Amino acid sequence: MAAFYGRAVGLKTHIWANNTRSAILLAGFPVLLVLILYGVQLILMGLGVLPGTGRGLDADMARAAEWLGWTVPTAAGIALIWFVIAYFGNQMMIDAMTGARRVERRNEPELYNLLENLSISRGVRTPSLRIIEDPSLNAFASGLHEGRYSVTVTRGLMNSLNRDEMEAVLAHELTHVINRDVRTMVIASIFAGIISVIAELVFRGLFYVRGGGKDNKNAGPLILIGFAIAAIGFVLAAAIRMTLSRTREYVADAGSVELTKNPDAMISALRKVSGRSQLRAPDEVQGLFLDNNPDQNGFMDMFATHPPIEKRIAALVEFAGGRDLAPTSVPTT
Repeated sequence: MAAFYGRAVGLKTHIWANNTRSAILLAGFPVLLVLILYGVQLILMGLGVLPGTGRGLDADMARAAEWLGWTVPTAAGIALIWFVIAYFGNQMMIDAMTGARRVERRNEPELYNLLENLSISRGVRTPSLRIIEDPSLNAFASGLHEGRYSVTVTRGLMNSLNRDEMEAVLAHELTHVINRDVRTMVIASIFAGIISVIAELVFRGLFYVRGGGKDNKNAGPLILIGFAIAAIGFVLAAAIRMTLSRTREYVADAGSVELTKNPDAMISALRKVSGRSQLRAPDEVQGLFLDNNPDQNGFMDMFATHPPIEKRIAALVEFAGGRDLAPTSVPTT
C-alpha cells in the first residue's frame, strides 16, 4: 500500500511538474517569434529591401531592433487572427488533414462503450469518438476545452488490438484529456503553425526580392547574422514542440495503468504498435499521435516527437510492475 501511495504521489507530482514546464515552454513561442522577426529584418536590410543607416554594422542592427516596435505588434495581430481561426476550427482542420470521421455509439458500440466507461470512472464528460480508415496502428486525442475533446483511432488499431489493449490505448488518450496536456499540444501546434507560415511566406518572398543590397557595405554580415538568428528561432521552436510531446507520453502511459490497473495490456499494445504506426499527417498533428518515433537512435532521437517505444515499455516495467512478453504478432487485416 505504501509503495502504491508513493507511486500515486510521484505521478501527481510529475503531472504538476510537466504542466508547469509546458506553460514555461509555451511562453517561449512569442519570444521566438520576435527573434525570428528580428532575423528576417536583418536579412531584408542586407538585401536592400529595408533601408540601412549608411553607418556601421552596429547602427544597422540597432535600427532593425527599433523597427520591432511596429513589426512585432503587426505580426502579433496577424498571429492572433490565425490563432482565433485555429482555436475554433482546430478539430475540423485535424479531421481534414487525417481523414478522421466522427462515429456514434450505434456505429461502433464496443469501442464507444469502452471510452464511455473509462470516462465515467474518472467523472469526466465522454470525448467524441473518431475513426480514420487507415491500416496503420495509431490513435490521438485532440480538443481545447470541455465538450470539444475528441479521441481518434485508426481502423488498423481496432483490427489489431484485443479488448484489453484497446482499453489501455483509450485510457492513454483519455489521460491526455484529463491532464489537459492535449490542450497544451494543440496550442503548441497552432503556435508552430504560425511560425511555419510566417517562415514560408518570408523565405518564398526572398526569391522575388530585387533590392539594392550591394549598396550596403554591411549587406553580407547582415544577411549572415539574420539567417543565423532566424534559424536559431526555428530550431528552438521545433525543439520546444518536440519536448512537450515527448514528456507527456510517459505520463499518459502511467495514467493508462492507473485507469485500467493493467500495465501488461499497455505494454502489449505498444509492442503491436511499434513499427506499424506510420500515419500520414502534417508534422504539427503527428505530435499528438500515440506513437511517432521511427526507431531513431542517438543524436537523431533528440528530434523525434515521441520517446522510443522501448523506453516507454521499460518505464512501465520498472515503475508500473508490467511484464514485457515476447513481441506480439499483429493479425493481418
